[in-house]
Amino acid sequence: MATVDLKNIRKIYPGGFEAVKKVNLAIRDGALCVLVGPSGCGKSTLLRMIAGLESITEGEIAIDGRMVNELGPAERDIAMVFQNYALYPHMSVYDNMAYGLRNRRMPKPEIDKRVREVAATLELDHLLTRRPRELSGGQRQRVAMGRAIVRNPKLFLFDEPLSNLDAKLRGQMRVEIKNLQRSLGVTSVYVTHDQLEAMTLADVLVVMNAGNVEQIGAPLDIYEKPATLFVASFIGAPPMNLLPLRHGEGRAALADGTEIGGSGLSLSGEATTLGIRPENLFLVTNNDEIGGNAIFEIVIRAIEPVGAESFIYGDVGKTRLVVRVAGKTAMEPGAKIHVGAKVADLHVFDDAGIRI
Repeated sequence: MATVDLKNIRKIYPGGFEAVKKVNLAIRDGALCVLVGPSGCGKSTLLRMIAGLESITEGEIAIDGRMVNELGPAERDIAMVFQNYALYPHMSVYDNMAYGLRNRRMPKPEIDKRVREVAATLELDHLLTRRPRELSGGQRQRVAMGRAIVRNPKLFLFDEPLSNLDAKLRGQMRVEIKNLQRSLGVTSVYVTHDQLEAMTLADVLVVMNAGNVEQIGAPLDIYEKPATLFVASFIGAPPMNLLPLRHGEGRAALADGTEIGGSGLSLSGEATTLGIRPENLFLVTNNDEIGGNAIFEIVIRAIEPVGAESFIYGDVGKTRLVVRVAGKTAMEPGAKIHVGAKVADLHVFDDAGIRI
């Protein structure tokens, strides 16, 4: 097990493109840290710098207190699981898992013991004689994980390992990875663009955008208190409703002049965007629900039933709003309804996109 410390890490490619911009990050021993963000945000580049597969332009990387900037991947005591499995097609499952140990000249009895123990843990013991082409995608990914685990490294690195799997299998593998990481207690860094994957797996979540770290924290803390407009719009499905604001005659209003009803809503002069999670909006059915809440009149444009809940898509003035409600709804597109939100559930951001 190990700690990982990144100090002012930058990556600038020839031609001047800065892929990673002064990232500072401390990962505690035994934690599962997830780097999440859209394609091209720098998360995989950062992972590859930790692995030693990508050079560092500036800054320091330390694993277990030891600076590794000048060390090659083999000297960092890490194991990496790739998106495309990276298995040797001509080798059996057993030989794929044993390959790294043989390169270390480990005694055969110890290799056999490690491979069979890990194979049993991953439910691969009945597949040890098969070759990768005879396996399903989920089985191949477990073999790739097994090859990493048998090495007993200080640090696991995962580069979008589930992106080639279908939705059902991704859900199953998320649970397997989380349980394995907890049982092994090995510090892990996991890269994904899938925010659901990130939220469910992470002990520590790092949200990246255009080479910058936007926010670091526990997944639920980031969900409930996004630090920036980017985080608010990226984390959550559907994402947070973001309403442009203006102020007039002492009353809060949207940028197009649509007033926000209710009472108890007080916004500072710095506020330019109001954020509301779809699940924090409720249907207003009587006047008792108006006091102390923010109220919006919306025109329904579409309704999306998804089983246990429904999503209502509507317009507040010229701004789109999404409302999540339980169960089915008998409402129809074109109808006007009122929805409300508790003031405590609102998020406010300034002109620079920073949470107020």
